[in-house]
Amino acid sequence: MPNRSRLHIPKPHSRPGERPDFSYLELSDAGVVDRPDVNAQVRDISHLSISLVRVLDDENRAVGPWHPHLDPADLQVGLRHMLLTRIYDERMQRAQRQGKTSFYMRSLGEEAVSVAQCMALRPGDMLFPSYRNQGFYMVRGRPLVDLMCQLLSNTRDMCKGRQLPVMYHWAEGRIFSISGNLTTQFPQAVGWAMAAALKGTDDIAASWIGEGSSAEADFHHAMLFASVYQAPVILNVVNNQWAISTFQGFAGGEQRSFAARGPGYGIAGVRVDGNDFLAVYSVTQWAAERARMGAGPTLIEHVTYRGAAHSTSDDPSRYRPKDDYELWPLGDPVDRLKAHLIELGEWSEERHAALTAELEEQVTESWKEAVQYGTISDGPRLNRDLMFDDVFKEMPAWLVKQREQLREEQQEG
Repeated sequence: MPNRSRLHIPKPHSRPGERPDFSYLELSDAGVVDRPDVNAQVRDISHLSISLVRVLDDENRAVGPWHPHLDPADLQVGLRHMLLTRIYDERMQRAQRQGKTSFYMRSLGEEAVSVAQCMALRPGDMLFPSYRNQGFYMVRGRPLVDLMCQLLSNTRDMCKGRQLPVMYHWAEGRIFSISGNLTTQFPQAVGWAMAAALKGTDDIAASWIGEGSSAEADFHHAMLFASVYQAPVILNVVNNQWAISTFQGFAGGEQRSFAARGPGYGIAGVRVDGNDFLAVYSVTQWAAERARMGAGPTLIEHVTYRGAAHSTSDDPSRYRPKDDYELWPLGDPVDRLKAHLIELGEWSEERHAALTAELEEQVTESWKEAVQYGTISDGPRLNRDLMFDDVFKEMPAWLVKQREQLREEQQEG
């Protein structure tokens, strides 16, 4: 018997030039996974962390116990938000390529995660996002101009030029600021949820990370605190199969599902089809009710696929097949919800084309307004004095001196 190394190096199932291979995925048929009571004990529902909750079947019908029975009008709203997110992403990607902004990250293929979950939560619930959750802002109604100005780092930038593009925030909309430090939002969400419970409010927290970020220590810190204190929080791992150029096996995805980490901590774990709007909505609704009634936190793994590059600084053709997204077995979230509405007789190709044209016009007009406040190439630009603000309640003398020195240099220049 030949000697074999005891060290295992994870390898993706397909590389550039090869046919995409998704045979590693463990899938369940739509409608076959049971829906337990929201107050069920974790030990009795651990199977939810290794099966896959699905509602939409191959004929675009909603089936099974997780069917949320949403009104068709609500489904149309969800489709609108997802489509707007996609069109917004495409336009901002082009803006980066044109040199109008420095950086961008699209959410192609993951729109259902943000939109369905945000719609399933209440307006008072606090969201702790990652950098592919722009759908939250579509659902909660933040003007596109505000988001665009943040990307442009212009005179109307909500972050005053202090954040990387796409790292939005919105206190009034109950959406926490995004951090470039991976996974910090997980313990922050748990802490917020603990505070809400202490105050006796009915609000809950929810947070999102990619599967690669689950390898960070903050993931485990958050899971432990959430379990010990039974915090009213929903912790989401968006398994889009790739952490930049590193496939999900490097975060431990080859051995067990990411949702299976939940029961290990005494937390309910649910694995859901992240491209199925109805399934994502229903699982989120279940987890939210569980949190509100004091039954504890839930870890949700969304099985989805990153359809675009990690960011505008990435070239996925260097590490995965070019046609992998087209062959992803769980399809496209926008196309699937559209097909379901058509199956119900509540939508048509003509209405979809009209909605697309309407939203493209909305994005175009918003962009025209946003660039009036400046771009990184043409200005106008933020006043550099702003870097001294919002740091100290009362500015110390040494900082006042530095600001005056900057002003003098600006006048001389």
